[in-house]
Amino acid sequence: MWLILIISLPTENATVRQRAWRSLRAAGSVALRDGVYLLPDRVQCRALFEPVADDVASAGGVAHMLMGQTADDASYVCLFDRQTEYAQLLAEASLLRESVTTESAPDAIKRIRKLRKSFEAIVAIDFFPGESKAQVERELSNLEAYCARLQTPDEPQPVEELGSALSTANFLGKVWATRRRPWVDRLASAWLIRRHIDPKARFLWLSAPADCPSDALGFDFDGATFTHVGNRVTFEVIAARFSLEQAGISRMGQLVHFLDVGGVQPPEALGVESILAGLRDLAADDDVLLDQACSVFDGLYARFCKEQVTP
Repeated sequence: MWLILIISLPTENATVRQRAWRSLRAAGSVALRDGVYLLPDRVQCRALFEPVADDVASAGGVAHMLMGQTADDASYVCLFDRQTEYAQLLAEASLLRESVTTESAPDAIKRIRKLRKSFEAIVAIDFFPGESKAQVERELSNLEAYCARLQTPDEPQPVEELGSALSTANFLGKVWATRRRPWVDRLASAWLIRRHIDPKARFLWLSAPADCPSDALGFDFDGATFTHVGNRVTFEVIAARFSLEQAGISRMGQLVHFLDVGGVQPPEALGVESILAGLRDLAADDDVLLDQACSVFDGLYARFCKEQVTP
């Protein structure tokens, strides 16, 4: 089934005509001819057509939204092909991959975030996604991981097995160890341990993963008890292993995931990143840094939990 919007405006309404055209283009609709636009018959597509129809009608024009069927849907589906837009993004990502260096990695990450926003805008109007979308998604994820490795070459490489579920009762009074000068994933993981697993947990900040004592629980480095698994960062792995994936912590996980390895950007991500970067610049002592970061994560967690229960 298809949605067809037919609009007609008096010649003098050039402003409304341009506004309608821009809105319909942004919505991903296809112009079958002048004044006739097509979208798949889906709820979100109706929501895209309706404001345009209302705007045209309020300006003295005529707007009709119809539903229709065709004998050959494939001939219409191909009109919505986004392969060209995806190909442009893929080319930009490939050029960035070729030019990025250790020194330029921070700027490259900012450029990747812009590419992500462009990608998400295309996805929003890609009503019949195919391999092109998957290819760009893989390239952006690989590019994000590559830049992360350039910035922090000792970041853990993901393993495949998540491991069995664990009980917090067996992890009280433990010593936990991770690399010194912690950043988002290590700070958030330490917060998760302190707030939801072991309030009396002690932390060791290692100059190198090889310095981890045999009786300490290592996290966020290769060979650690808790580290990246598949596409999950350490915070997400710890939350999953201890069955802590309730709504508030899942929101925290999305935030940490983006700031550590990229992906879909939560609205608060860049603000949190700036705050943590400032705290890291000011605090020479990692224990002090963790205490300060915990206050930030406490506030975020409280807010996320409140948003889940607010109608």
